[in-house]
Parts: sequence; structure tokens; C-alpha cells
Amino acid sequence: MTPRTPDWLVERLRAGDLPSGEAERVRARLEAEGGLGRLEALRAEDAAFAAAHPPGPALGEIRRRAGLLGPQRPSARRRVILPALAAAAAAAVAVVLLPRQPGLDARLKGMAPHLEVHRQRPGGEPEALPAGAPVRAGDLLQLSYVAAGASYGVVVSVDGRGAVTLHLPEGGGRAAELRRGGAVALAHAYQLDDAPGFERFFLVTGRAPFDASTVVRAARRIAALGAAETAPLDLPPGLAQQAVLLRKKG
Repeated sequence: MTPRTPDWLVERLRAGDLPSGEAERVRARLEAEGGLGRLEALRAEDAAFAAAHPPGPALGEIRRRAGLLGPQRPSARRRVILPALAAAAAAAVAVVLLPRQPGLDARLKGMAPHLEVHRQRPGGEPEALPAGAPVRAGDLLQLSYVAAGASYGVVVSVDGRGAVTLHLPEGGGRAAELRRGGAVALAHAYQLDDAPGFERFFLVTGRAPFDASTVVRAARRIAALGAAETAPLDLPPGLAQQAVLLRKKG
């Protein structure tokens, strides 16, 4: 019996990531097993995700939460801060970055792509958080990536409630083109909500363009299985992943 076409292959077909010949073979295989509905379901899911994350309204929400559209009220939801819009947020992204130096990229060749997480301390320098570090609701975190030779990347997180957040690229679509030369801070800092247990961040990288929705769906799958705290993402060949788990306290 022929195995069912794997989800990641269907996702690559929908995203247009397959060469034309292989795309035709996958489509024919789906049709033979009565699975074309899976392709339509993915398209509908992508459309719903794009509708829920429009780039225009997001900017107004960022400004509101940064305090530019009136006083902030306490909220249990994750808040996104745009550093360029508020002095307080600017301090939150004073992440220590590796300076560009001659030969830096060459020295990073032996390093795997990875995430760095810093927490802003009131009136102090940003604090580097190792894997397993304790965090609390309200902590303001700055994520940075080190490409280490990878060309494209996606950053997502999963919390103890199973909520999946796309951090890079913020508008969805294709994976972000990664910058070289050491740690690169994401454009926005993120304030943790009150989800219990943990917050786990994933950096997924590849040498060729890929669709961010592939990573989002993989994160949703492990969340639905209740395995988001420990399980790796089920990703197509050619994609690498690295995760940082932070423990929620209080």
C-alpha cells in the first residue's frame, strides 16, 4: 500500500516550492489517493492566517501598545513593541550585538544558526537568557538570530497554552532573508503574557527560500499533540531548526 502523501510535501506543493515535474507527480499522487481536499484546506488556512495578520493594521496596534495612542492598560495578551516609536521600547532592544569585524563571517562558518534571547532589566543592561532560564509574565524579551551561513529563516514561538506566534517574518509569506555578520536583533521586542509553564522559541533556517506557513503548521501540530515543550518540529528535508526553551514562573 502506498503511504499517504506527507503533510510537508503537500505544503511545499501549495507554496510553489517544488520543481514543475515533481509538483505534477505530487498533485497526481494526491488526486489518486483522494487528497486534493488537503491542498484546498491548506490554501484556506493560509488565507485565514494572512487575514488575521494584515501588515497595515498591525502597525496601528503596535503604536497603541507602545503607548502612543493613549495610556496602556494591563493585558494578559502578548504585547509587541516597536522600538523606533517609544523611548521606553528603545531601551528594550539595546541588545549586545557582535560588531562587524573583518573575517567575522569566516569565523562563524563552524557555528550552527541559533537564537539569542535577552531580557530587559529595569534601569540595567539587557540580560542574556540561556536555555531553561526562568521568565515571568510581563518580561520584555529581545530575540536575535545568528545566521551562521544560512540564507533564509523563520522564527516562531509556542507557549504553555499551545498558542503559536510568528516573529519573523512578521507579515507571513516567504521566510526572511537573513543578514550576516553576527547576532541580528529582530525589529520588535516582545512582552510575555501569562501563559503558564514555558515559552519555546524556534529558529528554522534553510539555504533556499521556503514558506513561513510550513513552520507555523509544524508548530501547531506539536502544540495540538501536547508536545510543544520537548518535541522537534516535523519539517521538510533541507530545513534546520534550533530551539530555546524558557521556563515560566509565577
